Amino acid sequence: MRILHTSDWHLGRSFHRESMLTHQAAFADHLLEVVAAEQVDLVVVAGDVYDRALPPVDAVRLADDTLARLASSRATVVVTSGNHDSAHRLGFGSRLIDAAGVHIRADAAQVGVPVTLADEHGPVAVYALPYLDPESVREAWGLAGRSHQAALAEALRRVRLDLATLPAGTRSVVVAHAFVAGGRPSDSERDIAVGGVQVVPAALFDGIDYTALGHLHGRQSLTPRVRYSGSPLAYSFSEAAHVKGSWLVDLGVDEPQAEFVEAPVPRSLARLSGTLEELLHDPRHSTAETSWVEVTLTDDVRPGQAMERLRRRFPHTLLLSFAPTHPPPGEAPVARPTGRSDHEIALEFVAELRGRPATPAERALLGAACDAVPDDPDADVLGRGA
Repeated sequence: MRILHTSDWHLGRSFHRESMLTHQAAFADHLLEVVAAEQVDLVVVAGDVYDRALPPVDAVRLADDTLARLASSRATVVVTSGNHDSAHRLGFGSRLIDAAGVHIRADAAQVGVPVTLADEHGPVAVYALPYLDPESVREAWGLAGRSHQAALAEALRRVRLDLATLPAGTRSVVVAHAFVAGGRPSDSERDIAVGGVQVVPAALFDGIDYTALGHLHGRQSLTPRVRYSGSPLAYSFSEAAHVKGSWLVDLGVDEPQAEFVEAPVPRSLARLSGTLEELLHDPRHSTAETSWVEVTLTDDVRPGQAMERLRRRFPHTLLLSFAPTHPPPGEAPVARPTGRSDHEIALEFVAELRGRPATPAERALLGAACDAVPDDPDADVLGRGA
């Protein structure tokens, strides 16, 4: 069985105020071309179809058109919800459209109910696990702890219980949206930490023939059977070195064979650093003249009209920051803390300011506030969903 593994479309997302919808539509065209050219049997979308819980109308229209075209293709389609999606909205009407060959799985209660396909080697059971918020499933599933590991472990227990009832030799595919240990994040994924813990061990997927992961935006192979496809487009400058696309997986009776199919690149990304005069005149930077550009100026004295002058050579400059090579004493730039979530940083600030930690109610309130802040600093806060 030939599987096309994709994820993290983030339809409706902008790139530092630049609309990505046209580029996302081009990726949809590419996806349909791959399905036809490579004789794909199954397309899996591992979450984050949309960029927010209340997506803009144009994004919904693109999703509708893409899924309708996939339904008319030769492939069966399995889609699951991610942490950016509204599970209820994405899953609306899912029982009605199953007959069209598009299976949207956004209900945690259905994690042990597979979409079943077959090829010359026998049956294949596809289990689609939506993003599992530990708090939302803890009581219903009787979880002992409030963690992503507890929630995902219970989901996979249910998968294995169902798999044990199927004919011997049935191959299994799990589609999941999670942060699995060994994966490398970028700057464009939303933090899903709960109680400071968001990572789950890859060993949870032991025994599954192929696991198609979503959430992290860079393609990655954690094992030959556990992979991230990454997002089809770059959504932050930290992804400048990423190669975007989808995994084309042949699932036979032995270890799956995977080939990465690169997606079209609408505009490359460039990260430049140096003095303004160096950047304006150095011929080595000529390839960045058509790219989206992030610039860090190292001038000791901040140049006037820096952005305007940069855009004369690099018209698609989107971000500008300053890091003087020899800053005046006491004026060295303060780096953003790494390795800690926004929630943890906010709690440390409160504790230092007041001399005592935040109360549980205050912790919860700060957590909700951090979740409501957009990932893209240029995005409209009121326009984004949780």
